[in-house]
Amino acid sequence: MIITDRRGFTLLELLVALALLVIIAGALYGSFFTVIRGRDSATAGMESLRETSATLAQLRHEISSALYVRGDKRLSFVVEDRDQFGKPASNLTFSTLGMTRVGDMPSSDQREVRYRTREKEGRLLLTRSEKELLFDREPQQYPQMEEIEGFLVECNDNGKWVRSWDTLLNGKLPDAVRITLMVKDGDSTLPYYAYIRPRLRQ
Repeated sequence: MIITDRRGFTLLELLVALALLVIIAGALYGSFFTVIRGRDSATAGMESLRETSATLAQLRHEISSALYVRGDKRLSFVVEDRDQFGKPASNLTFSTLGMTRVGDMPSSDQREVRYRTREKEGRLLLTRSEKELLFDREPQQYPQMEEIEGFLVECNDNGKWVRSWDTLLNGKLPDAVRITLMVKDGDSTLPYYAYIRPRLRQ
């Protein structure tokens, strides 16, 4: 006669196994979301860097093509020293050369470009607008950067850096322009710079 042992798992063994399973699953769950958060943070950082680089490249192109002729009231280069929330928030308005538009409507290569900072829900945004100088059309405005920590424009006049400029008073374009864009990087704020020399000075 063969006797088989039909003993199963005890309740205590099942509870221990279940507890181990919960611990392992919790560790895997936490690790998974840590990796996801790290990936999202890295992606946001790369997007912020891309946005900052694109904005500085655009400013380099536009300011290097800044257009000013003494006596022409349509052409100007104006920097206003402002701050918001204790952060630098310069206003920049200038005339520049750009691409003509393709389409049925007439288009000019002379533009007035404006960079402004504004507050939205406690955040500082950088906006850009442009309009054609030779045609009376509404300027097109859009957010250039969704969140910044500061936007500072400085002008060089005979070796001295100043935070305000007006061609109506100065009678010329600055010798050079220094743009500082401050953006958040984790818990710290990083400044990014661009040094630009207008090429079309008259």
